[in-house]
Amino acid sequence: MLDVYADGSFRPKSSTGGWAFVVFQHGQEIHRALGFATGMSNNTFELLAVLKAAAWIANERADTSATIWTDSSQTVKGCQISRAIWRNNGWRRIEANPKKRKRFIQDAALWQELDRQLTANPRIRIAWCRGHDDIPGNELADAMARTAAMATNVTIG
Repeated sequence: MLDVYADGSFRPKSSTGGWAFVVFQHGQEIHRALGFATGMSNNTFELLAVLKAAAWIANERADTSATIWTDSSQTVKGCQISRAIWRNNGWRRIEANPKKRKRFIQDAALWQELDRQLTANPRIRIAWCRGHDDIPGNELADAMARTAAMATNVTIG
């Protein structure tokens, strides 16, 4: 069983940010990765961190059950509830209002890729953890994402 902590950080003035994830097995860190990118919002980087973690699990430990912990309740809700609805709705909003339903989902391409990863890897579970609450894995991923957000074009791992 893997415990993976993923986090993102965003710099609104530059529309850039960082993503990071840290992988633990039996309480021991076995991998970490971080990167820098441009994006629309903090949610973009929270989502990107979870996507990068899911892709790493698929490539490196596909036969192992994993929980990806994130402090982004929007990402957790998107993974657990909304993505199936969005997929069935042509990757558009799930609003009952027909005019709103026609609006596209922010970061739809990232959501679609994460949907593919999670559908192909049912042993991955997405769960929420409280941010800034002295959870060591979450604190480490947060610090790494903030560091990556301050860099330019860095990807490690």
